[in-house]
Amino acid sequence: MAGKAYLGLDWIVSLILAIIPITNIILGIVTRVQRESILLAILNFFLCPLFYILDLVSIIVNKDIKWLI
Repeated sequence: MAGKAYLGLDWIVSLILAIIPITNIILGIVTRVQRESILLAILNFFLCPLFYILDLVSIIVNKDIKWLI
């Protein structure tokens, strides 16, 4: 799943969705649940500003969500 951050979408689409805060939070939770990181999905809900920044930087640098997964 390299280079496919959100739901297997291309990098540029995932980047656009990551920039929008609401979609970043929702898709971050969905991605973490799909990758069986339930605790991090719950923390993503409660600590959304921190996860928003980390997910955005991770998608820009790695073209995937690799941090906190």
